[in-house]
Amino acid sequence: MEHQQRSQGRLSPSSDTDDMVMLLAPRLAYFAGVARTEHVTRAAQEMDVPQSTLSRAMVRLEQDLGVDLFARIGRTVSLTPAGRAFLGSVERALGEIRRAADEVRADADPATGKVAFGFLHTMGSETVPGLIRAFRADHPRVRFSLVQTYGEAMIERLRAGELDLCLTSPVPDAPDLVARRLDEQKLRLVVPADHPLAARRRVRLAEAAEESFVTLEPGYGLRRITDDLCQEAGFKPRIAFEGEEAETLRGLVAAGLGVALLPPPAFPRPGVVELTVTAPRAAREIGVAWLDGHPDTPPVAAFKQFLLSRRGNLLP
Repeated sequence: MEHQQRSQGRLSPSSDTDDMVMLLAPRLAYFAGVARTEHVTRAAQEMDVPQSTLSRAMVRLEQDLGVDLFARIGRTVSLTPAGRAFLGSVERALGEIRRAADEVRADADPATGKVAFGFLHTMGSETVPGLIRAFRADHPRVRFSLVQTYGEAMIERLRAGELDLCLTSPVPDAPDLVARRLDEQKLRLVVPADHPLAARRRVRLAEAAEESFVTLEPGYGLRRITDDLCQEAGFKPRIAFEGEEAETLRGLVAAGLGVALLPPPAFPRPGVVELTVTAPRAAREIGVAWLDGHPDTPPVAAFKQFLLSRRGNLLP
């Protein structure tokens, strides 16, 4: 009868791996404690669990594995060769769990935790460093994991749980996201220094209808804004070059390869002139977004509140 019960409890070699993990995981710490002390009573005392609970857990563990892990003499036990081999893997697994627990607790610590923050390339030279410096005046030990990429990729990483917050444009409108407008950034028509329009200070976008444009690649928020503004001005832009970074586009403009709609540079770029666009109104909204219903750790909540407090005063 006893042999029949043990056989029914065993996992067959073809058992699903996830099923095996669900069966074994709750008992691994108990097993390691008994193996360390080689005494059920002493292990139960050290782990503060009833001895009967510990004994039953070890019996079920052996049943689930279909292997004898212990040789028993009264309450004293010793590991079998299979038990000793199993113990090495169990200790490594428990060590990884402890390290993972330490990491997530550290990341959630109010004083020293971590914020995973995404932002646009054009925010990287001045805006984001200035924001982090100002935030750390009151939270000096909070750590940041920074991701600099384009809007659609940031939203994907936000949804995947890889980011806590992202600073993006256009401000997203999706049912699974919460987004707040923080500021507005005017866009300029950037032309080569020897361009006929370079002597001007202001220009209507329609005056550039016959120009070749250099733009960011599709998927970038600024590319969508460029296309929409040109359409509003009555033309479809003729794209000569597509890139991934605004300053590279300025370099292409300086080389005479086209014109571009871009936010102001961190530092003046020789070889180009930046014109105010009077019509249509050329600007992009900058906002912060996060997953709706996603719980915040204390450092994330603090940085979110800090960003919201900078509404209308985000950009340098």
